[in-house]
Amino acid sequence: MRRDTIRRIALTTSFIALGALACLGTPTPQPTAIPRLSAIPADAVKVTPQEDPWPPMAGPGWSTPEPLEGPINTAGGEDSPFVTLDGQTLYFFFTPDVRVPAQEQVIDGVTGIWMAQRTPDGWGEPQRVVLASPDEPHLDGCPFVLDDWMVFCSVRPGNHRQVDLYTATWRDGVWTDWQNWGERINVEYQVGEMHVTADGRYLYFSSDRPGGLGGQDLWVSERTDDDWGEPVNLGLPINTAANEARPFVSADGQELWFDAPGRSGCPGPAIFRSVRQPDGSWGEPEEVVSCFAAEPTLTADGSTLYFAHHYFTADLSQMIEADIYVTRRIAP
Repeated sequence: MRRDTIRRIALTTSFIALGALACLGTPTPQPTAIPRLSAIPADAVKVTPQEDPWPPMAGPGWSTPEPLEGPINTAGGEDSPFVTLDGQTLYFFFTPDVRVPAQEQVIDGVTGIWMAQRTPDGWGEPQRVVLASPDEPHLDGCPFVLDDWMVFCSVRPGNHRQVDLYTATWRDGVWTDWQNWGERINVEYQVGEMHVTADGRYLYFSSDRPGGLGGQDLWVSERTDDDWGEPVNLGLPINTAANEARPFVSADGQELWFDAPGRSGCPGPAIFRSVRQPDGSWGEPEEVVSCFAAEPTLTADGSTLYFAHHYFTADLSQMIEADIYVTRRIAP
C-alpha cells in the first residue's frame, strides 16, 4: 500500500488500516447484522462532487469521473473496488467512519468486504462478505476475485506477517474454505495487493521486497505447474523511485493499470495505464485519472473504469470520506 503522508491518513485503505490493527492487537468481534447505513455516525459528512475541492480528473479519451450510481456510496468510506469479469458483481471495502482507529473497526460489525450484484435497475443493495468464524478476530480488505476463487488481505491470529493474503472458494452461494495463502506468497515473495490475469497465468503484485527501484514496485510471477515462479521486477518505465501499487491487468492482457503519485500537479495518487508493446514489454505509462484516484478495476470489455476516490479538505489536513467512482472510455 501507499506509504506517503497523505495516504497514511486514510485508514480506510485496507492494508494501512489492517497494519495498524496488527500493531495494536485485535479484540474479539461480536456477531452482528448491523445495516451499513445505521452504523454511519450522525455527524458524518457526505461530500458531493460540487463540494469536492480535489475532484478526480480524467485525461483525453475518458468521461468526467462521477460517483458510482446506486446504493454503494455513503457518508462512510467505500474503498478498494473490484468488478468481476462478467461485470455482474462489485466487491469493495467499507467502514462507517474513516475517523475511527482500525482496532475499533474490527468490532463494529460492519467494517470489511462487501459485495453488490448488478440488477436490471443498476447495482443492488450491498451485502457483507463473511470470511471468518464468528469468534475469530479479523479485519479484511482488498478483495480480488477470479471465477470461484477469492484473494483478500487480512489481519488475524496466525498470520506470517502483520497483513497476510488469504484465499477463499465460492461454493453453494457463499464464500467458504478461507485459508492463509502460505509462506511462499506472504513471506518469501512478500506479495502485497495483487491481480491474477484472466487466464490465470500471471500474478502481478506490489511490494517493497528487495531488488526494486525504490518504495513499492510492481512485480510479476508466472504460474508453473501448481506454484508461482520467482517474481520479476517490471522495471522501467513502470517502476520508479516512488510507489507504484495496486496493479490491474485488462481481461485481454493488453493494458496494465496501477496507481502511483500523480505527475500532473494535482495532489494525491493518480491512476496510470501502460499498453503492451509488440515485443511483449510494457510501454510508457500515461496518467489517466488524477487527484486522489487509486485502486483501478476495469470491466472485461475495457469500457468502464472503477476506482476509489478519497475526499480531503482543501488544505489537505483531513480526510473526510471515500467513494467509488467511475469513468467511461469515450470512442475516438
